[in-house]
Amino acid sequence: MQAVDTLFILLGAIMVLAMHAGFAFLEVGTVRQKNQVNALVKIVADLSVSAVAYFFVGYGVAYGVSFLVGAQTLTANNGYDLTKFFFLFTFAAAIPAIISGGIAERAKFGPQLLATVFLVGAIYPFYEGLVWNNNFGFQDSLKAAYGAPFHDFAGSAVVHAVGGWIGLTAVLLLGARTGRYRKEGAVAAHPPSSIPFLALGSWILIVGWFGFNVMSAQKVADISGLVALNSLMAMVGGTLAALAIGRNDPGFIYNGPLAGLVAVCAGSDVMHPVGSLVVGLLAGALFVKMFAFTQNRLKIDDVLGVWPLHGLCGAFGAVACGIFGSQSFGGLGGVSLSSQLVGTALAIGVALVGGFLVYGAIRLTVGLRLDQEDEYNGADLSIHQVSATPERETSW
Repeated sequence: MQAVDTLFILLGAIMVLAMHAGFAFLEVGTVRQKNQVNALVKIVADLSVSAVAYFFVGYGVAYGVSFLVGAQTLTANNGYDLTKFFFLFTFAAAIPAIISGGIAERAKFGPQLLATVFLVGAIYPFYEGLVWNNNFGFQDSLKAAYGAPFHDFAGSAVVHAVGGWIGLTAVLLLGARTGRYRKEGAVAAHPPSSIPFLALGSWILIVGWFGFNVMSAQKVADISGLVALNSLMAMVGGTLAALAIGRNDPGFIYNGPLAGLVAVCAGSDVMHPVGSLVVGLLAGALFVKMFAFTQNRLKIDDVLGVWPLHGLCGAFGAVACGIFGSQSFGGLGGVSLSSQLVGTALAIGVALVGGFLVYGAIRLTVGLRLDQEDEYNGADLSIHQVSATPERETSW
């Protein structure tokens, strides 16, 4: 049975790993052509840095486990502990992948990799350990006070809210792209460069999300078809809401299902499918409305809308779990709205403090932002010395 569990969680890890291609193509399709190569490189580079930071430091912070022992010890139980690390690492690596979309087109490459070291090595695993490992007796204290611990089955708060709110701090410290907002108050639009790439990225994320959610059970005996159906209903709800409110805008329509999936992560194992549909509808509407509000009214240049998509929808989903997961709303119960509010507020607090500390220190030392000429030329040529779409081809 241990071998079956090892295979089960390994397949989940591979599905979530594939989601990083979705992050990449979602960003490639959204940014301008002069920044497409940078979008592709950032995701794989951040993933690699995350693996090292999480292996040597972050996983120990969260779970008190070290892999600096003999290989014979590591391979006990068919190496289940290793595949569990692999699975949870793919969640941790989602933090810089989420942030990448918000800071696109004007962030330096090296400093972002440096930020990844601290975020994946310390900030994210600190909160992860509180929720998923009961570090410092956090969950026990909530259960004693409110009757149930903070419930976040697949990471609405742990992954998405934390990533989205850290992303907000990075976006604010970077400032808007040059020319995005003009002195007279006008907003210069930067439409997506490739709707097909944006759609491809969304579809990859959608498919991988069923590994993200369903296989968060981590053992075959604990698998639940309810998680799969709830994920589907929330995805559909987010899509329909974005379709109706977003006025047929494909950028909204392909982010709508992601909003629903972000929100349902927390309670996908305890909510009724109808409740998940409602959560998805509300999350899709929240994303569309808040994306437009933050971009046009607050003038926060969050390129992919990672704060409304992951930060706000993640926080909403964690709180909604305390409502729609209760038996009075058709759920399985075992949740407390008070615990959900406390856990969500703490996620936001950890993310904001950690984000401002990490990105603030980097801005004061090595700097966060490309200079104006490099930003004008685009990150592809300025950083990688190659364009995704060369204007002329070499002829022989």
